[in-house]
Amino acid sequence: MDGLIDSYLRYIANVRRYSERTLAIYRDVLSSFESYACPEGTELCSVLNATAIRNYEVHLLDERKLGARTVNLHLSVLSGFCKFLIKEGRLRSNPVHLVNRPKQEKRLPEFYREDSMAEYFNMTAHAASRDELDLLKSFGSGSGDKLATELYKRRLHRLIVSILHNTAIRRSELIGLQCSSADLQRGVLRVRGKGDKTREIPLVPSLCEELELYRQAVLYYFSDSFHGNADSPLLLTPTGRKLYPVYVDKAVKSELQGVGGITGRKSPHVLRHTLATELLNDGADLNSIKEFLGHSSLAATQVYTHNSIEKLKSVYSCSHPRAKKK
Repeated sequence: MDGLIDSYLRYIANVRRYSERTLAIYRDVLSSFESYACPEGTELCSVLNATAIRNYEVHLLDERKLGARTVNLHLSVLSGFCKFLIKEGRLRSNPVHLVNRPKQEKRLPEFYREDSMAEYFNMTAHAASRDELDLLKSFGSGSGDKLATELYKRRLHRLIVSILHNTAIRRSELIGLQCSSADLQRGVLRVRGKGDKTREIPLVPSLCEELELYRQAVLYYFSDSFHGNADSPLLLTPTGRKLYPVYVDKAVKSELQGVGGITGRKSPHVLRHTLATELLNDGADLNSIKEFLGHSSLAATQVYTHNSIEKLKSVYSCSHPRAKKK
C-alpha cells in the first residue's frame, strides 16, 4: 500500500479519532482505487485527477455492479484523502469535486410502532424479573447448567434491546460500555461515541432497575470467575466474552421475532430510529434529539421529521375546522 495512504490512515486514526470499523472501510476503498488506477511503479498523486476518478466511478457502477450509495461512499473517501493531500502540499485542488456523483434514492429511517415495542416488553418482562434472578441464584455458578445459561441469556438479550430502545445508542457504543459507564445513582449512562466524544444519556427508572438486577445476575452466573473492574465490559455473553457485532445483531433479531407489527428489518439501528421518532412525536425539539443521539450536525437528525407525518395528519383531522366538517 502507498505510503501516503498509510499516512492518511494514521491521521484519521490518531487525529480525527475514527473508529476501527471506519478505518477498515477507508483502507479497503483506498486500496481498491490504488489497485485500479495506479500501475506498479506509479505515484498515487499522479493519477489523482478527475479523469481517473470518473473512470473509477464507471468501473464501480458498470463492472463491479455496486449501488449508487456504495459508489458515493468510495467518492467521499477519495475526497477526504485528497483534502489531506492538499494540506500536505501534495495536491493543488480536489479532483473529486469535478466528478458528478450517481443519484441515489433517499432511504427513510425504518422504525417500530410504539405499541409493538410495548408488546415486546410486556412479553419479556419475566426475563428481567427478580423472580428469575432468584431462580438463577439457586444454581450458583451457571456455566455448566443449561437452565442457568438460558436464564442468563434471555436476561442479557432483553437488556440489549432495552438499552438500545431506551437510549438510542449505536451498536458500537453498546459494545463499548464498561461497568463504570452506568451511574445508576445519578441515573445516567456515559457513552463514548463517534470521534471519541463522550456524552451522558438519562436512564429511565425501569432501565436502572433492570441494569442493577443484571449486575446481580452476572455475579451469580459467573461467580468467582468475574472481576468487575471499572473498565470491564458492562455486558457479557454467556461464555464471559465481551459483546461483538454479530452477537448483538442476532440477539435483537431473535428477541423481536414474532412481535406483532414488526415484520421488516430487525436491527439495533432500527431501535435507534424508533426512539428518535418517538421523541420527536412526543414534542422533543430537534436540537435536544441531536444531542441525545450524538449527531455532529442537525442535518443528520432532520431525517426523522418525516416519521411524524402520521401524527400531523391525526392532529389535522381532529383540529382543523374544514377537516372536522369533512
